[in-house]
Amino acid sequence: MTSDSPLIIVNKNTPRAVETFGRLGNVRALRTEEITSDTVKDADILVVRSETKVDRSLLEGSKVKFVGTVTIGTDHCDLAYLDSHGIGFASAPGSNANSVAEYVTAALLTWAQRTKQELQGKSIGVVGVGNVGKKVARMARILGLTVHLNDPPLRRTTGDPSYLPLDELMGADFVTLHVPLTRTGEDATHHFFDESRLGKIKKGSVLINTSRGAVVESSALCSALQSRHLSAAILDVWEGEPDIDIDLLDKVMLGTPHIAGYSLDGKLNAVRMIAEAVARFLNVPFQWSDGFEGAEIKPARIRLRDRAGRKEESLYRVVHRAYDIELDDYMLRKITTVSTEHRGKYFMKLRAGYRVRREFGNRIADVPEGREDIREIIQELGFMTEVTEAVR
Repeated sequence: MTSDSPLIIVNKNTPRAVETFGRLGNVRALRTEEITSDTVKDADILVVRSETKVDRSLLEGSKVKFVGTVTIGTDHCDLAYLDSHGIGFASAPGSNANSVAEYVTAALLTWAQRTKQELQGKSIGVVGVGNVGKKVARMARILGLTVHLNDPPLRRTTGDPSYLPLDELMGADFVTLHVPLTRTGEDATHHFFDESRLGKIKKGSVLINTSRGAVVESSALCSALQSRHLSAAILDVWEGEPDIDIDLLDKVMLGTPHIAGYSLDGKLNAVRMIAEAVARFLNVPFQWSDGFEGAEIKPARIRLRDRAGRKEESLYRVVHRAYDIELDDYMLRKITTVSTEHRGKYFMKLRAGYRVRREFGNRIADVPEGREDIREIIQELGFMTEVTEAVR
């Protein structure tokens, strides 16, 4: 690139960001804490993650003319400020939808494994049926759950009666949240699940939140778990991140550091979407490359040795091998061994240094002869499968 090419600041922890955006301008890669009003003042384009608050305090007096966030959420960006100052903007809706759906799948199967209960025949309420919610609903049906949907905006625009009032989801065995964080308007979601709403959920149900932490009121959730009104909660997102509520972490069944959408595949999807948006803004050609061309990358194999056994236990073993949600839970719980003043940094470190996680479609499950009962389900979840001779 030449000296007059646009200066593009990217988050250093975004995979392939330097190589990708380097084809569109001069790139400077910074850690999250290094993205400040001083470091961005001479930038033309800014590419961030959800940890960076993009508002007047960051951008005032800068040359920035376009902001891209490699996330599906936009609550960390002051869109009104960007619009009023003629600053272009793009996010990456749907980029990590499959990753989040696989996370919820792993969470449900882990719940079944730990409680020794069956998912088949139970019900789940999906709150928010956008890119993520649709995929979560599909995965839940594959696992044998009855799915109930709630999405007021979609109900208003489509008139589809399958989108139920929220109260009709409160009798479900699981309630999973997939809504944006909004603070105003008819469908505001800040503290959407407060003491009143949590009190309406059927006693003994399980709450799953992979949307945004502040969609759920932390103190109310703590109380609902303490009283056993909810039997369990599975949280990937936390109010006040990165300074999370340690008492709440102690009460949830599974807690992870906002990584549900952190598959490598999802991250690369987001980079591609934002790079394409930047190219359109600059009015220059761009051809996406994920960096794998010419590489001999063989899908990892997962061998299922069971000739018999509980279907859900076999499914758990396959999914667990592909994505170990319990490892993420273990790593987050180690935050209690860190001094209080460094816990926020530890949370951020877990996210920034997150391991490479590929989606189910990058795995081949070797299924023994005679286990056709689960082979079809494994395929529907996204895995490739091959039949192997049964181990005797």
